[in-house]
Amino acid sequence: MNEVRYSVVVPVYNEEEVIEESYRRLKEVMDSTNEPYELIFVNDGSHDTTLDKLRSFTATDSRVRLLSFSRNFGHQTAITAGMDHASGDAILIIDADLQDPPEVMLGMMEKWKAGYDVVYGKRLKREGETVFKTFTAKVFYRLLDSLTDVDIPVDTGDFRLIDRRVCDTLKSMPERNRYVRGLISWVGFRQTAEEYVREERFAGETKYPIKKMLKLAFDGLTSFSYKPLRLSSLLGFFVMVLTALYFLFIIIRNIVLEPNLSPLYTIAGLIFLLNGIILLMIGILGEYISRMSDESKGRPLYIIAEKEGFERNGRGRDTHGE
Repeated sequence: MNEVRYSVVVPVYNEEEVIEESYRRLKEVMDSTNEPYELIFVNDGSHDTTLDKLRSFTATDSRVRLLSFSRNFGHQTAITAGMDHASGDAILIIDADLQDPPEVMLGMMEKWKAGYDVVYGKRLKREGETVFKTFTAKVFYRLLDSLTDVDIPVDTGDFRLIDRRVCDTLKSMPERNRYVRGLISWVGFRQTAEEYVREERFAGETKYPIKKMLKLAFDGLTSFSYKPLRLSSLLGFFVMVLTALYFLFIIIRNIVLEPNLSPLYTIAGLIFLLNGIILLMIGILGEYISRMSDESKGRPLYIIAEKEGFERNGRGRDTHGE
């Protein structure tokens, strides 16, 4: 039998203002289960005092593990590294900012014990977030759901519990541009939701500005949908029909209404429109090609500069990079 029942994976990036409170609440929740657990903090290249505080946790708490990257590799990669090294029968993924309340994990554990392999947190409400972020999140989740053949639940993030066999399946999938919640939906198994209200950030600033949100959106879209590629064919056909109708209109107008009318300005505008559409389609193709290039290089997904606490149980295995 596994000596660790639960592994809690916590990706961390510049969270010096919140990490101590996050550790306290996580420890309080996990202690209440009266079952063996480990807390795996993955330092994603923080450049504040976060790493020093994480080291202090490992020095005083035998259940704390620390992985520290050589640089910032990204949130999804940090989650992946934590899962690679997790040794529990169930793995819980939660951010350190406390927007996802650790107490919700208790409900996830109960549903896992009832037989579910994946229990994902479903947000009923978002406290403390701007109207813009709330709106764009809703649009993105619903757009992704409509464009993919995989059923990725809307209004969910990476906050979830996964069973050991789900984790082992994900560890066999080495793709570079990772969209973890999409991969978890893709592998299947029995999945259900644990509903909750997302809280306002405890302290500090969001680590997902618009640039990172767009990157995550592209990763999700290109990893699980080929419909943008098919869009180029449909759009090309649509433009071809419009162009034919337009030139028919110009011929009729020159013959019937204004024989001396010069269509040069209109044609120039049409050329700009067509060029814009072509560039858009090239951009979409480029996104897919760049991801194919990343996969072909075979570089490690992440590089670990520091690793503490894992020698205590001798478990956990890295499959993507050291």
